[in-house]
Amino acid sequence: MHASVYRSALPFRVMKTLSFYLDVLRLWLLMLAIVALLVFLFAPKVLVAQSLPAPGKTAPAALTLPQVIDLTLVQSSVAKQAVTNRETSYWQYRSYRADYKPQLALNGVLPDYSRTILAVQQPDGTTSFRYVRINTSYVATTLSQGIGLTGGRISVGSTLQRFDNFEGGGQRLYNSNPVAIGLTQPIGGFNQLSWNRRIEPLRYRESQRQYVEERETIARRVTELYFDVLLQQVNADVARQNLRASEDLLRMGRERHRLGRLSENDLLLLELNLLNARQAEVQAGVDAQNAAVQLSGYTGLALDPAAALNVPPATPQLSVAPEAALAQARQFRREGLMFQRRLLEADRNVAQAKGTTGFQANLTASFGMASSADQLADSYVSPKDQQQVRLGFSLPIVDWGKTRATVKTAELARQQVKQNVEQEQLTFEQSVRSQAAQLGALSQQLLLTRRADSLAQRRYDIARSTYQFGRLTLTDLNIAQSEKDRAKRAYIAALRACWVAYYQLRTLTLYDFERQEPLLTAAAE
Repeated sequence: MHASVYRSALPFRVMKTLSFYLDVLRLWLLMLAIVALLVFLFAPKVLVAQSLPAPGKTAPAALTLPQVIDLTLVQSSVAKQAVTNRETSYWQYRSYRADYKPQLALNGVLPDYSRTILAVQQPDGTTSFRYVRINTSYVATTLSQGIGLTGGRISVGSTLQRFDNFEGGGQRLYNSNPVAIGLTQPIGGFNQLSWNRRIEPLRYRESQRQYVEERETIARRVTELYFDVLLQQVNADVARQNLRASEDLLRMGRERHRLGRLSENDLLLLELNLLNARQAEVQAGVDAQNAAVQLSGYTGLALDPAAALNVPPATPQLSVAPEAALAQARQFRREGLMFQRRLLEADRNVAQAKGTTGFQANLTASFGMASSADQLADSYVSPKDQQQVRLGFSLPIVDWGKTRATVKTAELARQQVKQNVEQEQLTFEQSVRSQAAQLGALSQQLLLTRRADSLAQRRYDIARSTYQFGRLTLTDLNIAQSEKDRAKRAYIAALRACWVAYYQLRTLTLYDFERQEPLLTAAAE
C-alpha cells in the first residue's frame, strides 16, 4: 500500500520541479530582455558622449599671443614677483607715513623683585652691607609725535611707580606723575623726518610706475619667446612640406630614370635632397620643442610642445613722432622720479655728513606734575609741579680733518650722482626717440617681407609644376625652394620685430598709442 502511494506521488514531484526550473528560466529571460533594452536605448548616447570632449576639456586650440601674455601676467613667477615688489613698496610707504602720526605706547615693569645684599651708604659717609628684599613696579603711557619741521619730538605721558620693602615692618610707597610734557630737539643737527618727507613719496610713486613697467617688460619678453617658438614651428612645417615634396619628386624621378629621361646624377641629387629634408625635419622638431620649453618655463604655462601657436596679425599701424613719445616718457616713466630721488638722496647724504659731524647740541625739556604717598589714591592728591631743562653739546677740537673729509666725500659723491643722472637721462631719451623712429621702418619692412613670401611661394609652385613637365632643371627648383623657405622665415622675423618694438615702445613710455591713453592710471599713483 505504501509503495502504490509513493508511485502515485512521484509524477507530481517531477512536475513541481520542472515548473520551478521553468519559472527561473523565465525570470532570467526577462532580466536579459531588460538589459538588452537598456543597452539599445543608452549605448548610442554613451558612445557619443565618449566621442565628445568632456565639459571644460575642449579640444586644444591654437594659442594666440594676447592669450599667452594675459595668462603669464596672472600666474607666472615673474608676474607674482612684480606684485610682491609693489606690495613691499606700499608697506614701506605706510611705515614712512606712520612716522608722522601720533604714537601711543604702554610700557612698564611688573614686577622687579630683588632679594640680595647691597652696599648702602650711611648718613656719616660710611658704607654698610644690608640684606634687602624689595620690589619695584612701573607702568607708563606715552603719546609722542615727531615734528617734521625741526626734527624734534614732543611727548605727553603719565607714569605710576610702586615701591615695596618687605624687611622690618614693611613699607609701601607710590609715586605718580599724572601728566608730563616733554620735548627733545636737536640743534643744528640732521633732520631725518624732513628729508624723508621729500624722498619717500617719490620712491612710492616710482614703485607704482615700476610695476606697470615690469608688466610691459614681461609682455615684451613673452612676445620674444612666443615668436621663437613660432619661428621653429614654421621651420618644422616648412621642413615637413619639403619632405613631402622631396618624396614626390624622388618617386617621379625614379619613374623618369626608368624611362631614360633622367640622368643618374639628377636621381642621386633627388635622393640627397630627401635625406636632407628628413634631417631638417628632425632638427626643426627638436628646435621647436626646446623653444617651447623655454616659453613654458618663463610663462609658467603647461604648454604642449606639439601644440601649434597662432601667427599674430600685423601690429597696429602707428605713426608716433619721436618728440611725442619722449613727452609721454617724461610724464609717465619712472626715470623722471628716479633721477629726482637720486639727486635728493645725494643732497640728504651731504646734509647728514654735515649734521652728524662737528658741533652737536641737543635740547631736552619737560614739565609735569608729581606726587608721592603711601596710598595709591593719596599719590594723586595735591601734586607738585616739576620742570627739567637740559642742553647738551659736543664740539671736536682736534679731529685731524675728519669732519672736513667726511663732508667733502659726500659732496664729491653728490657731484658724481649728478653726472651719472645727466648721462643716464640722455641715454634714456635717445632710446625713446630711436624706438619711436623705428616703428615706421619696421612696418614697411613687414609689408615687403609679406609680399616677398607670397611671391616666393607662388614662384616655387610654378617651378615645381614646370619641373614635373621636364622644362626646368633640378638646380633651379632647389633655388626656388630655398628662396621660398628664406622668405617665410624673413616674414616671421619681421613680424617678430614689429611686435617686440610695439611692446618696447609701450615699456619706454608707459603709454598706449593705439588707444591714446596712459597705461598708469591716476588712481594707481
